[in-house]
Amino acid sequence: MNTQSRLDLAIQKLYKAFHTNELHPECCKLCAVGNILDNKDAWKHLSDEHGSLNLNYVGMVNQKLGKKFNGYSPLELLQIEATFLKGCGYSLPLNHKGEKPQNPQDKDILFNALSDTIAFLCKLDGADNVMDYSKLFEFENDKPRYSLSELIS
Repeated sequence: MNTQSRLDLAIQKLYKAFHTNELHPECCKLCAVGNILDNKDAWKHLSDEHGSLNLNYVGMVNQKLGKKFNGYSPLELLQIEATFLKGCGYSLPLNHKGEKPQNPQDKDILFNALSDTIAFLCKLDGADNVMDYSKLFEFENDKPRYSLSELIS
């Protein structure tokens, strides 16, 4: 049995999707949640609109029954996707009239969106944000507060 945390698995899947160019915010199988859920799109039936934070009837039933999808509740999945889409520059929920990036697969846009998404995933699990590198630059009396080896071990 795999005892790896949902956070670790989600980050690994998003990392792979980013580096293999299999991350696309407008595709339910290739978006952040689609990748976390092994490129399945069944999660899209939890809400009536991509990017919405409102569970529909199916979503509410699954939420109330305590259903988990790769460790995440239906509401958490909607929150993850909304965070990712906002990070990409979309207005939510997605629609043809709303704001959207000119090139949704631009690596800089995807990196920024993943940074927001991973920060949110860490927050959900009560973990330190693995994307936060600010400690590298903390100082005290003109000396680094932490050694590099302390931070990467």
